[in-house]
Amino acid sequence: MRFLTGDELGSIKALHYDTKLTDGPKTKLNTILTGSAPVQRLSSRTSDNSTLVAATYSDGLTNVFSVEDDDSVQQTQNWTETRLKNGQCFVGLAISNNNVFSCTSNGALRRTRIGETSETTEASDTVSVPTRLLDWKLSPTCKTFAYGGDEVDLSIWNVERSLQSPPDKQLEPTSNKRKRSKDTLFPTEEWRAKNVHNDNLGLRKPIRITSLAYLSSSDSHLLTGTQLGDLRRYDTRAARRPVSDWQNVAKLGGIKTVEPGLNEHEVFVSDGGSNLYSLDLRNGKIVYGYKGLSGSVSSIAVGPSFLGSVAQDRYVRVHSTFPPPREVGQQQDQRGEILETIYGKSIPTCIVWDGSVSLSNARANEDEDEDVWDNMQNVGNESDDDETLKKKKRVNS
Repeated sequence: MRFLTGDELGSIKALHYDTKLTDGPKTKLNTILTGSAPVQRLSSRTSDNSTLVAATYSDGLTNVFSVEDDDSVQQTQNWTETRLKNGQCFVGLAISNNNVFSCTSNGALRRTRIGETSETTEASDTVSVPTRLLDWKLSPTCKTFAYGGDEVDLSIWNVERSLQSPPDKQLEPTSNKRKRSKDTLFPTEEWRAKNVHNDNLGLRKPIRITSLAYLSSSDSHLLTGTQLGDLRRYDTRAARRPVSDWQNVAKLGGIKTVEPGLNEHEVFVSDGGSNLYSLDLRNGKIVYGYKGLSGSVSSIAVGPSFLGSVAQDRYVRVHSTFPPPREVGQQQDQRGEILETIYGKSIPTCIVWDGSVSLSNARANEDEDEDVWDNMQNVGNESDDDETLKKKKRVNS
């Protein structure tokens, strides 16, 4: 299995985890590309022969390249986001089909077609969305995108209609009123969440969405984490307010990142302290937590049976994962652990799984399965032998 990481020095590294090794460390961390500015976001897509990777940097650069199985890199394309200003950053990045989507904290959303240079007028489509964003995600169907931030509640937009609308109409209200109300949607906005109810003292809760994620292959189920440490689950078909509001999930510093697992009802959550949990989406309870972390986990990458993470303590880690119990509230017997810890020298900022599993490990698993079948005894022969013994006993008696 291979993970890709970016760090504050602009380097991109490949982390290999080999389950076949029995002696010594099972991981190897190689620098495959260097840069001049901190890496802020990474996204990858696996093809037949290589992995296509997009990386955004703090200086506005977006770099697209392919990584082969031997970690060799081939440059594909790069461009600069001119609308990114000082003090702002990239909050979202995604590769879909032949397009790369990027979004900044000041609402500069761009779609660039891979294989075309930024000098051609057809290469990129841009749109302006609200500012003060902290996270942005493209839906699994690639038909919508969602964002949230500082006093910016969860919102869902249509991709094609937003990128095809005229620039002067993108942030105009749909109503003809001079003053836009809080509930008025933008022209290409499909849905917007409504803030939770006031607290027991009647005070309004501030909106501070620090991380969000789509939970299923549809575009209607989403999860948000807040700076206050709450985790909220939304069903856009049911209501504008969250269908579940789990409070005080974060122990320190609010929710840092949320990432859905590959198992049903599974999500991984980190906070501003040094906590990383697996949560059950059916009740919002912690299934298990990882012990031994000494820094805040800033990014999570989920792979089959393994989890990759990077933290502010300069370490890259590989974790084991186990699905939530079948029944809600049932005792969890198996708990995830930290399998490997690698010192990265510089502070890592993001991590992604490249979407592939090495053929050698797959073949090793197949060989193990074959060995299991070879070692099994033939049930039919055993029963025949038992019947023969019984007949002999009857004759002797």
